[in-house]
Amino acid sequence: MAVVPKGEMLYKIYRTLSYGLSPLIHLHLHWRRLRGLEHPIRWRERLGQPSLPRPSAGPLLWFHAVSLGEGMAAIPVIKFCTQRSPGINILMTTTTVSAFEVLKDRLPVNVIYQFAPLDTPAAMDAFLGYWKPKWIVIMENELWPNLIMGASRLGICLALLNARLSAKSFRHWSRPLLFPLISLLLSQFSLIAPLSNVQAIHFQLLQAPPFCINFSGDLKYAVNEYDLLKEDAEHIEYLQKQLSQKQVWMAASIHRGEEEIILGVHNILMQSHPDIVTIIVPRHPLHGKEIAKVLNKGGLNVALRSQHKKLIPGTSIYLVDTLGELRHLYKLTPIAVIGGSFLPGLAGHNISEAAAAGCAVLTGHHIGHFSHMVREMQQLNPLSVMQVSGKLELEKALGELFADAKILESRQNAAKEAFHSLSTAVVSSAWDLLDFHLSRNKCR
Repeated sequence: MAVVPKGEMLYKIYRTLSYGLSPLIHLHLHWRRLRGLEHPIRWRERLGQPSLPRPSAGPLLWFHAVSLGEGMAAIPVIKFCTQRSPGINILMTTTTVSAFEVLKDRLPVNVIYQFAPLDTPAAMDAFLGYWKPKWIVIMENELWPNLIMGASRLGICLALLNARLSAKSFRHWSRPLLFPLISLLLSQFSLIAPLSNVQAIHFQLLQAPPFCINFSGDLKYAVNEYDLLKEDAEHIEYLQKQLSQKQVWMAASIHRGEEEIILGVHNILMQSHPDIVTIIVPRHPLHGKEIAKVLNKGGLNVALRSQHKKLIPGTSIYLVDTLGELRHLYKLTPIAVIGGSFLPGLAGHNISEAAAAGCAVLTGHHIGHFSHMVREMQQLNPLSVMQVSGKLELEKALGELFADAKILESRQNAAKEAFHSLSTAVVSSAWDLLDFHLSRNKCR
């Protein structure tokens, strides 16, 4: 049986299953709402029920991102679009409440923001039927069959920006059972802009049409495109004054288990640098509160960001239990250690934000698809990113940076210069690709 017909058969099976399981999926949505994992008022948007009117005039471009990181990467392109093509209406969707709380204040005022519909036939068909987008831009890897095939059936142009597949996802889709389905889904796209050459090869192996694969650069390098809210700016400025006479380093995007490494290194550094302040930014805010509780029980003074606590004498740990401020908090420290990278099973986090702020950048070796970013920066300047394995190597590296101002400065400059080289024109390149492949392709 040919690949496309088999792919269509698999899609029909998926659509039938997603239709049959819709009652259970709706129950699960209600369960998530009761647990605070869905918006208490706007949760019906996940069922394709709009809370805002569609503009009556002009075409609509729908940007979809699963969560905060992907949503933040989309904002520079959205802003660029509003400047270049003000006649286009823009709809932005995400799936998580945490993304909503941060992004709602950072999008241009004329952008419509909704929660993304579930990939059930009823929810997706209702969503597409109401908003009637002319183009859909999906960030990174949200390859939902009912979304993609529903859009294709209606003649809506599709693009995949910052396209990537984790090693696990690539193996998953490469299985004989699922390969025809992913080949069918990828064949519906007018543009796939992969993160790297390796990602491009992965998409080609999954039979994405070669003519639709084009490079625009990694949008996560576009971190200098964001404005700081006035209230946040005042908090950051005040904290900067408090830390001005201290030796500071930051451990960012820390996952569970990594705090043991960070706190162990902190305790060692305290012996030779009693005025040191360690800023810990857990990946999830609740984790920060849990760490603070444990440290307080141990008799340590900890300042929590959410409580706007001052750094009183004797406080050596500042815990950030908020979202959406990380890239601005990097300005408080000369050294940034990027977590999510020190334990097996983790896959790293964006290092470009720290580099843009002029930090000396350190990370572990478990960095997943962010390995392309580390390689690109190290190829431009080997001093731009330092990779370390575990507590002992991290302790040694930080000790050297605090002991020698020249080494620290050289690593800070290397990171910032590498970032600027890689971030130049990345947003305009992405928009030019979208404009060419979507606006000029008559999908409808």
